[in-house]
Amino acid sequence: MPSVLFVCTANICRSPMASALFQGQIAQRPDAKRWRVASAGVWAMDGSPAARYTQAVVEKRGFDLSSHRAQGVSRELLRRYDLILTMERGHKEALQAEFPGLANRIYVITEMVDCRGDIADPMGGAVIDYEDTARELEGILTLGMEKIISLAAERQSTDSGDQRNGEQSRAD
Repeated sequence: MPSVLFVCTANICRSPMASALFQGQIAQRPDAKRWRVASAGVWAMDGSPAARYTQAVVEKRGFDLSSHRAQGVSRELLRRYDLILTMERGHKEALQAEFPGLANRIYVITEMVDCRGDIADPMGGAVIDYEDTARELEGILTLGMEKIISLAAERQSTDSGDQRNGEQSRAD
C-alpha cells in the first residue's frame, strides 16, 4: 500500500491541508483505496484540532477536517510511510538529522515540482493567506503528482524486494 505523510510545524494548518487536498486528488485514481495518507508536525501538540481557517478553506473544496487531531512525528510514525513531504527545508533538515536512516524518504513538497522554496505558514494570518496556501499546495500536488506516485512506488518496490529476499527491511 503506497503511503505519504505530510509534515509541517504544528500539524494544524499546512500538513492537514496538504493531506486533505492530496486525498482529493488521489481519489480520482483507480488505485485510490490502496493509498494511505496522513499528516504530522515536527513540534505538534498532540490532539490539537486543525486551525479554524484551515478547516474553512478545505471545507470550501469539499473536505472535512473537523475530526483532525494533531500528532507529532516519531520514528515509528515515519517508518510507516513510503514518502514524507515537509512544508519547509528546516522541517526536512530536522527530520533527516534526527532520523538519518529515513533521510531518503524525506523531501520538501516543493521538490516535487523541482523548486527549492518553502510553503509559507499562514498561521495567524487572514483567511486569504490560508486560501493562498491551499492554491499553492493544489498546484504543487497537481504538477508533482507523478513524481509523488513514483517516489512512493519506488519505496514500495524496495521494501518488497527486501522482503522477497528474506531480509528484514531496516529504515534506520
